[in-house]
Amino acid sequence: MVEKKLVNLTPHDLVVLVDGDKITIPASGTIARVQANQIKKDEINGIPVFEQTFGEIVDLPDPEADTYYIVSAIVLAAAKAAGRTDCLAPNTSKAIRDEAGNIIGVPGFVR
Repeated sequence: MVEKKLVNLTPHDLVVLVDGDKITIPASGTIARVQANQIKKDEINGIPVFEQTFGEIVDLPDPEADTYYIVSAIVLAAAKAAGRTDCLAPNTSKAIRDEAGNIIGVPGFVR
């Protein structure tokens, strides 16, 4: 089996906890993002309300053989809509937390 390359395009090192093992995937230094556009549409109790739409993905490299890109959930959704199958997001819905509620690791990825 060919080992896959994992490129972390999030702003933080990612800790994956699997069967008692701690796997750290360092941040690559590049952060994939989705462009956001906002237009003020309303005010509620003096607080502005904006309509937000999303545009292009920024800083997501072209697909490479045997390579997966770790991205945020919003980038994953945009990448899937664009037909990309090489993106993963940390499984934060099942995150392992410390006593203070801080995430110390995730059990894997979502696709």
